[in-house]
Amino acid sequence: MSSNIIETFDLTKIYNLKGKDTTINALDHVNISIKEGETFGLLGPNGAGKTTLISILTTLKSPTSGYATVDGYDVVENARKAKSKVSLMLESDMLYYRLTGYDNLKFFCKIYNIRNYEEKISKIVREFGLKEWLYEYVENYSSGMKMKLALCRTLLLERDILFLDEPTLGLDVKSVEFIINILKKQKKTILITSHDMSVVEKLCDRVAFINNGKVLEILKTSEIDNLLKRDIEIYIEVDKDYEKVLTLELGAKEYTNK
Repeated sequence: MSSNIIETFDLTKIYNLKGKDTTINALDHVNISIKEGETFGLLGPNGAGKTTLISILTTLKSPTSGYATVDGYDVVENARKAKSKVSLMLESDMLYYRLTGYDNLKFFCKIYNIRNYEEKISKIVREFGLKEWLYEYVENYSSGMKMKLALCRTLLLERDILFLDEPTLGLDVKSVEFIINILKKQKKTILITSHDMSVVEKLCDRVAFINNGKVLEILKTSEIDNLLKRDIEIYIEVDKDYEKVLTLELGAKEYTNK
């Protein structure tokens, strides 16, 4: 039996654009494996395929080809069991802004039949510093508070696998550090997406660099510095009017050969 709790095998997702004979490879033969208890990062720009990958692993979307397993369950053939193993956080959009923080958490607990939810809510909001704001409407929360509440909601489910999509997006330094420290305390398997290198380095054991739907490289976070120190040679071809090209296109100082 595999020691990996999350695996993907040539996972591919292709979108057909409506009204156009055009397709987009959101994921292109992605292969990753994540061990139990590991914090694994997906690092890449917007549109790289990070959210699509999490959506497939949480059974929200189906792959075009390839397959993936979560705790041994195929995310398509055994979608219900795979989904029952994970808790998902999709930024703060999973909150109801016209409800109070407490009502958001209570509603979530009722849906998932979480026992002793009053005690659990009280404990987690104290840990997250939200006790004084618990009965305020979420629309009045700051960005950092909304993200904290969304993470509270995710952790209340008490599942062993967490999928966190950009949990520090748009937050100030203090809020980012708080969330990193909270996540470090979790004895869970965590898959986190981000475009922030510093967050990934502080939090993750390994990271996959992803762009245009392809995994470019997978490294231990301790190896990232060595990656950035690699010597890279760049060759640029320009036409014979190179002085004009450099001056007008690159903003370089005008010069002439003498």
